[in-house]
Amino acid sequence: MTTSQIGIIISILVYLSGMLLVGFVSSKDTNDVKDFYLGGRKLGPFVTAMSAEASDMSSYLLMGVPGLAYFSGIADAGWTAAGLIVGTYLNWLFTAGRLRNYTESLDAITIPDYFKKRFNDKSNIILCIGAAFILIFFVPYTASGFSACGKLFSSLFGVNYQLAMIVSAVIIVGYTTTGGFLAASKTDFIQSIVMTLALFFVVTYGIVTAGGLGVVASNLKALPGYINISATYNNATGGADSYGLFSKITTFCWGLGYFGMPHILLRFMAIRKTSELNISRRIASIWVVFSLGVAVILGIVGRAMTQSGVLETLIEADNPGSASKAETLVVVLANQISQHNFLFALLAGMVIAGILASTMSTADSQLIAASSAVSENIVQDTFGIKLSERMAMLTARATLIVVAVFGVIIAWNPNSSVFGIVSFAWAGFGAVFGPAMIMSLYWKRANKYGAIAGMVAGGAMVFIWKYLVRPLGGVWNLYELAPAFLVAIIVIVVVSLITPEPDEEIVTKFEHVSKQSR
Repeated sequence: MTTSQIGIIISILVYLSGMLLVGFVSSKDTNDVKDFYLGGRKLGPFVTAMSAEASDMSSYLLMGVPGLAYFSGIADAGWTAAGLIVGTYLNWLFTAGRLRNYTESLDAITIPDYFKKRFNDKSNIILCIGAAFILIFFVPYTASGFSACGKLFSSLFGVNYQLAMIVSAVIIVGYTTTGGFLAASKTDFIQSIVMTLALFFVVTYGIVTAGGLGVVASNLKALPGYINISATYNNATGGADSYGLFSKITTFCWGLGYFGMPHILLRFMAIRKTSELNISRRIASIWVVFSLGVAVILGIVGRAMTQSGVLETLIEADNPGSASKAETLVVVLANQISQHNFLFALLAGMVIAGILASTMSTADSQLIAASSAVSENIVQDTFGIKLSERMAMLTARATLIVVAVFGVIIAWNPNSSVFGIVSFAWAGFGAVFGPAMIMSLYWKRANKYGAIAGMVAGGAMVFIWKYLVRPLGGVWNLYELAPAFLVAIIVIVVVSLITPEPDEEIVTKFEHVSKQSR
């Protein structure tokens, strides 16, 4: 084992040990199911903000965005980042406060549980549908996180992919099953800091190594369309491709997904006081702008390094239309950094820890959400199996482990296209829960029939558009979230209007929460 590898391993072990320690410490404050799934509604504004954003970004922040920017320039990555930034701010502004007040008044601890109580659905149909969609989209989403960890360690140290993936999964499951939501939130807060430091360090290193900002700018000007928000660089032809209004809308619509992300919405429900959400919103918005902005810059700096000859090309000669190799930019840079000396190897380890942080912060939150969907919403609420507090805790932890095992099974093949489902799952959550969430918070005429129909229509349209409409190409090549979101909104409105109005108790509760949230 080389000195650089030893330095990287030391940094990673320190980081992972810290995450496990946080989990064990948090377990002392996890006494019942409400603590396990919602942290007892006692998160402070900083932890709420940073854990929400860290759980959102996943490996997309340190691998996906820089890789996309490296591959084709600022347009694709930049418009995606812009959509995510706007979506983040609007979600905090319009959803956070009302959802916090509503869920506290209804004593709801999961998103499906909120919808059930919000619409007074005694049949549990809406709860069961919500829990089912969470499992459909979250299990493979979690698998992508395990796969990322496995591929990372396998490429760095040449270890067996499956072994690396299992060890990573055990660590994530270890601190999450021990401390539950509180552990996930606290570790996500720490992981957001690690991600930020990793991004800042790698970008600084890249600029210096490339020869300074002037050299970076001159190198990129040589690539047609690369630094144009209305064009992209074509690696196959060496020319520029148009990036028109339709393409901008497609990527900008990523921001709609935020309104339906269970693991982010749970943070809104768990904050200590509604009055502290203003602070959380500002912190979250600033961090998202900074982190996504730096991620895009990292990609273009990496491309400038390649143009300067100080970094190997990450464009496959036999497949110049594929961006998969470009997503390894951070790993390649970390390897290069580690070759200087032992101190730089330790810093490279911090960069790798940043990749782990972005992956783990999403996987732990997904495990919590998927676990709650099974143990609370399906086992107890739908099937009516009443559990004692102790048995409920054991069931929660056991369910989390089972979900993780399924995630490992799905990600077992290192050549599987697990990563491809991330954008699909994002669209799924956004279309299933987003429209129903907005209408439930802002339209008192919305009823359970409209919500159920909207959730089913949104989920179905994601599949229909992805596999039947989008392959037609041309004007139909639109990210499935936008049309599915629109269809779900329309269905909720139409079905709610043609079915009986909500009863007086539901309307009174809605008006009370609305007045409370002003």
